Amino acid sequence: MSQTTLNLVAITIFTLVMTSLLGPLLHLSPFVPAVVTFGILSVATLDTLSWRGQVGNLVVDWFASFSAEHRARVVQHEAGHFLAAHLLEIPVTGYTLSAWESFRQGQPGRGGVSFALEPLEFQLQQGQSTQLSTQLLDRFCTVWMAGIAAEQLTYGNAEGGGDDRLKLRLLWSQLKRPDSEGALKERWALLQAKTLLESNRVAYDALVTAMAQRVPVEACKQLIEQHQATDTNDVKS
Repeated sequence: MSQTTLNLVAITIFTLVMTSLLGPLLHLSPFVPAVVTFGILSVATLDTLSWRGQVGNLVVDWFASFSAEHRARVVQHEAGHFLAAHLLEIPVTGYTLSAWESFRQGQPGRGGVSFALEPLEFQLQQGQSTQLSTQLLDRFCTVWMAGIAAEQLTYGNAEGGGDDRLKLRLLWSQLKRPDSEGALKERWALLQAKTLLESNRVAYDALVTAMAQRVPVEACKQLIEQHQATDTNDVKS
């Protein structure tokens, strides 16, 4: 069961328990909380087994969507992934900024940037994990940490990125390398991502605006290319 669904279930059960305790004062039948609890647990189980946690994501995302800061953070976070991937020559194939958009496109999760992962997956599936090139590994680690880097540069902290850290750690586990080495790689990738975003700040800011307007992927890529010259000139000056 996903952490999102678990949190929803915990909050709901707490609320229903309180309702059952206060039921006599509210003249509420004790069967109501029991029936509702059973229904929610059934939906949560079905959500986990059949819907990949998407229902929980939709509910949580719906509540979060009322926060303007949350919506802005999501765009900043995903723009970081998009820009880093494009600059490091990892093809971006799409992006979504909410669980509802992901659901409509048949994708799991609460939104995000989709990459062409074939080079990485091919080597792993062929049992070549020990031969995975350092350059390829560094590029993907940097892209995964770029969302956190974007939030930290903009807000001073990051609220998202748990799934990104998990991807890096799962890969490190699959590579059968020490956890301590993985923690160092995570910090290194975060630093590299920050440097990359700071060096391309004009392109990043333009990309944030474009993604907030749901500009198509190819147009976003062209926008990055157009603004790279400006960033280069700013660095030289």
